[in-house]
Amino acid sequence: LPKTYLHYIYTFFYSFLVIGSAGTGKSCLLHQFIENKFKQDSNHTIGVEFGSRVVNVGGKTVKLQIWDTAGQERFRSVTRSYYRGAAGALLVYDITSRETYNALTNWLTDARTLASPNIVIILCGNKKDLDADREVTFLEASRFAQENELMFLETSALTGENVEEAFLKCARTILNKIESGELDPERMGSGIQYGDASLRQLRQPRGSAAQTKQQCNC
Repeated sequence: LPKTYLHYIYTFFYSFLVIGSAGTGKSCLLHQFIENKFKQDSNHTIGVEFGSRVVNVGGKTVKLQIWDTAGQERFRSVTRSYYRGAAGALLVYDITSRETYNALTNWLTDARTLASPNIVIILCGNKKDLDADREVTFLEASRFAQENELMFLETSALTGENVEEAFLKCARTILNKIESGELDPERMGSGIQYGDASLRQLRQPRGSAAQTKQQCNC
C-alpha cells in the first residue's frame, strides 16, 4: 500500500509523551525517529512540540502521536497539561549527566500522577555515543528501571541506536495490554483510540452485526 494511504487505515492511534530534564536530547530522539536523521541545530524546546509516525506493531498499523515536552522548570505547568490521556512515554535522561538521572523520580511521579494510571513508560539513557563521558552506569539505571517497573534501553539520537526500538517497544507493550484486555481503547483518557471507523466495525462480533441487520428492516 502507498505510504499516504496508510495514514487513513491505521488500526489504532496512541498518544505518546517524551519527558525528562532539559538538555537530555528529547527533541533529537523524536527527530531521529520521525525523520531518520540527527537534528543538528537543536535548541531547548519552548512549551511542547509535536510529531507523528505510522508504524507496524504486531501486524497492526498504528499511528503514534508524540508530544515532545520542554524540560525546563519554567514550562512545567504547560507541559503537565499534556500528560492527561497519554498511553505511553519515553522518560529520558543523559548518561553523561547525573543531575538529569537524579531528577527521574520527579518526572516519573508526574507521569504516574497526571497521566493514565496504566501509562506504559520506557526509560531511555540517551547520548550512548558519549560513553567516555558517562556518569551513570547501565547497571545503576537498569536497577532503577526494575524497581519502578519500567522498560529500559540506552539510546543515541546521534547514531540512531535503539531510538526506533524504544518507541516500538513501548508501542508493542501497549498493544499486548489492549489484546489482553488490560487496556480499553474505549475508556476516556486511555491515550488510545481506534483508527478508521470502518475497521472498527469489522472488529465487531458477528452476532452484533447480524442483530443490527435484523433491526434495520431493509
